[in-house]
Amino acid sequence: MMRQYELVERVQKYDPTADEALLNRAYVYAMRAHGSQKRASGAPYFSHPLEVAAILTELKLDDATIVTALLHDVIEDTDATRAEIDQLFGSEIGALVDGLTKIKRLDLMSKKAEQAENFRKLLIAISSDIRVLLVKLADRLHNMRTLEHMKPESRQRASEETLEIYAPLAGRMGMQALRDELEEHAFRWLNPEAYQTVTEKLEELRAKNEGLVDEIASGLHKMLADVGITVEVSGREKKAYSVWSKMANKQISLEQLSDIYAFRVVVDTIDDCYRVLGVAHTTWRTVPGRFKDYISTPKQNNYQSIHTTVVGPRHQRVELQIRTRAMHSVAEYGVAAHAAYKDAQKTNDKHNGSASNTLVFTDKESGPYQWLRRLVETLLEGSNPEEFLEHTKLELFQDQVFCFSPKGRLIALPRGATPLDFAYAVHTDVGNAAVGAYVNGRHVPIDTRLRNGDEVEIQTSKSHTPPAAWESLAVTGRARSAIRRAARDAIRRQYAELGRRLLISAFDRIGESYGDERVKRVLPRLLHKSLDDLLAAVARNEIKTEDVVRAIVPEVAAAAKATPARPEGPVKPAKGWLRLTRAATSKLRLGGSSEPETVTTGRVRGIPIRGVKNDMPVLFEAGGAVPGDRIVGVLAPGEGIRVFQIHSPQLQEYEHEHWIDVAWDVDPENPERFPALISVTAPNRPGTLAEIANVIGQSGGNIDNLKMLRRASDFTELRIGLEVWDLNHLNQIIAGLKSKAVVSKVDRVFE
Repeated sequence: MMRQYELVERVQKYDPTADEALLNRAYVYAMRAHGSQKRASGAPYFSHPLEVAAILTELKLDDATIVTALLHDVIEDTDATRAEIDQLFGSEIGALVDGLTKIKRLDLMSKKAEQAENFRKLLIAISSDIRVLLVKLADRLHNMRTLEHMKPESRQRASEETLEIYAPLAGRMGMQALRDELEEHAFRWLNPEAYQTVTEKLEELRAKNEGLVDEIASGLHKMLADVGITVEVSGREKKAYSVWSKMANKQISLEQLSDIYAFRVVVDTIDDCYRVLGVAHTTWRTVPGRFKDYISTPKQNNYQSIHTTVVGPRHQRVELQIRTRAMHSVAEYGVAAHAAYKDAQKTNDKHNGSASNTLVFTDKESGPYQWLRRLVETLLEGSNPEEFLEHTKLELFQDQVFCFSPKGRLIALPRGATPLDFAYAVHTDVGNAAVGAYVNGRHVPIDTRLRNGDEVEIQTSKSHTPPAAWESLAVTGRARSAIRRAARDAIRRQYAELGRRLLISAFDRIGESYGDERVKRVLPRLLHKSLDDLLAAVARNEIKTEDVVRAIVPEVAAAAKATPARPEGPVKPAKGWLRLTRAATSKLRLGGSSEPETVTTGRVRGIPIRGVKNDMPVLFEAGGAVPGDRIVGVLAPGEGIRVFQIHSPQLQEYEHEHWIDVAWDVDPENPERFPALISVTAPNRPGTLAEIANVIGQSGGNIDNLKMLRRASDFTELRIGLEVWDLNHLNQIIAGLKSKAVVSKVDRVFE
């Protein structure tokens, strides 16, 4: 176990200004706090935070981070409190330690939910100070190094969590060396047979190609020295997990992998990087499709390097990674080596004995920070923890494609992303309003897979709301979360609007005027927190309109119940009248008319029914209904309004007390389509379906669905779902079909 003075010497070796007293105080405090606690291996528990601190000294981190490593378990596993840490070490270190403390909640439903909640808290802490992540990754690395002392089920869970979350997270932060070791430990325990097989294969290749690494390294040195380029060359062999992943993803054998051997060529300047590339390509044959320039287009984690694969000595494929020294530092240590660390200002905070030298992280616009910030935005927008964790895993694992906006903005997306993901990456409002896309000037479906270098232009409409089904088209967690939220908000608005219309109609029946403020005053009595909640409950038939009216105007409601309002004179039936005793009005705007035709008894107003894209939760039953039809609305609990054509046999399943007054409300200036269902019987011969579709298309109808119900040797019965403007339009299509020789029978159907 590392002694106190050894830890201080390690830190002061790379940071002579480190606060020695602070480090000594933290060492003693943590050792006393953990006292006689033991780890599963039997070693003193304090050895764990000490090893975590040692890992962080290898990354040359500041004294506050080292102190946080020493204290990271004291709040969770001892009697220490956040207030005590703040008092002894300062609020900065207190916040770092608190960010690493797991949530202790007894009411969590499952281990998965607990994991998700812990991850949410960790990411929020990381977004304010990246050092929380560095300590957490070092903590996880030491735990993985000592995993053999844990129970099998604990090993399994820790390894899965490491492979799914922490190793990819280290990669996203650019800490490749740490990621590699985490993956190796997890792979070893999760799939020991595969680990053993790959390891043995690599050993065979190593024996077969003995001396190859040195031969290539010395060859590179000599070639580059001849042209006056000073380089550092280091060769490496791919790790077992990396080899296994590529074999699984590409479905190839180990011998077919082109980059088992990789060489890092480190030079002084960017110009030298491209000079080295020229020498390599003129000396050895290149492998087509294996060149990537991450210097001109860095990865999202700020990784920069030139990758190329050549056929080197002994006909062995070799990958070259060419970079400057600064790029190499970022490639190995990621955010821990970022310029924000090197250029950080030293602050002097002596209040409450806090760290005298702390690093200020200033570069919040770099790639890793942008990614973290977007992730935390998604988290704070209200996804449930388990969904958020799944989306995070999705984004952590995926490779990237780089696309451009028409103005030249570069946007990195996961491989397989669509224009829909691109739209949400630009801005949530752009994604919500997206209705189409152009890729490289060509109009494409919104779910087209994007490729590197694509220029993407998004078409938007302010009136558009993304359908819930679009969630399955999106790849990024950001897009999925935004679509789900937009769909949820749209449904909420629809139900609130329907509830408001129902209450307006109920108030009209008793001669009262509706107002939101009147309803807000009785919310506590009706056991609802907000107006929208109450209105939605009314729309879902969870609370009756009569109960709301009674709560607001009890005396008028009681009088209306005792003596129901009657019309003063006889009502003359009009075109479109429903002839229903419970329907007090029906407002129908028929095809070709500019004003709705209204039949009124009393002051009741019908709920307006619009097209397929309604602003209220309206479902058209099988067979649909179109303007010009006589219709009935049924308030289905939890579903909104179901609209039936008066002749629909399904209407018989509902009692009259569920019926509500509805009215067509179609604006001729902005026509909308409505659903209808027809049955077509036609001869079973080539060209019949094309001729039927042609009639519908030429008449301006849209085929939404088509089924073959009965198919005999001579005739076929088709069930065609249409979208039409109104009853006249539907009749025009039916007449057009009947006039064709290939059609023997056409009927409108409702089931």
